[in-house]
Amino acid sequence: METTRELSVRLYDLLKSVRLIKQRRADDRPSVPLGLVGMLTQIEQLAAGAHARELAEHTGLDPSTVSRAVAALVAHGLVERRADPTDRRASCLAVTPAGRAALADAYGWYGQLLDRALADWTPDEVAALCSALGRFTRDLGSALGGKADLGSALGGEADLGAVPADNDNLEAAR
Repeated sequence: METTRELSVRLYDLLKSVRLIKQRRADDRPSVPLGLVGMLTQIEQLAAGAHARELAEHTGLDPSTVSRAVAALVAHGLVERRADPTDRRASCLAVTPAGRAALADAYGWYGQLLDRALADWTPDEVAALCSALGRFTRDLGSALGGKADLGSALGGEADLGAVPADNDNLEAAR
């Protein structure tokens, strides 16, 4: 039980750090609204022509949450809606060239941050952390009833937590 309490404290500390990182990135790189790098990454990772409902299923998020995030990404010119060739009433989501450039910038920013944070770690320590985090997210997904595979929903996305400023339930998209 003491181990569980210690882990809870460490997870709280990690989430606090993630929020601080996201805020710093938003301050340094405002081209993508706070918390939307994760959703942009998810759209890019889905097959071309993905629908918002598929995005909601993939991330395990409520469709209304996904809809608001997509609307913000479209408003910033990072994602576009295209007519679905098989169903003209539906639209498909696609990352724009500006969205790809914003993702490349975000990946670079996070990469530099992680390089600094892990500078004193050995490659074996980094590999062990990656392995343990992967297992942990898979096991959390199972413990939550397998509604969303956290490992794939988080998808290695660089935002460390995709949360629009007004929507904490997008945390799962990271």
